[in-house]
Amino acid sequence: MSAPEETAPASPAAGACVLVVLGAALVGLAFAVDEAAGVLTVTVAGMVALWRSARRLGTDQPLPSPTGAPPLGDDMPGQGPVHVARREGLSIFLRDDADNPARTHVRVQADDEPDA
Repeated sequence: MSAPEETAPASPAAGACVLVVLGAALVGLAFAVDEAAGVLTVTVAGMVALWRSARRLGTDQPLPSPTGAPPLGDDMPGQGPVHVARREGLSIFLRDDADNPARTHVRVQADDEPDA
């Protein structure tokens, strides 16, 4: 019996090269069929890539980490009591502004522990 051969794991760069070559062959075929079909193929591929990039960008950014304990009444600007609302893992602190009744000071902070 012979010893089993070890194979190296596939490189991500090698996979990317294969995809680029296949994509280039597809675009070349489209241009060979008709110039308008080739232009349409390149345009659609670019729009799909832009759409995927834009969708991914919105989900890649992490939420800010909590900065510590909830703010005390003296921490927030304004006067009067601080009202606290909790929604979806966030604490929302509200305090009225004495100088401008139409304004409310708001501070949003992520909760350390999810609600049960």
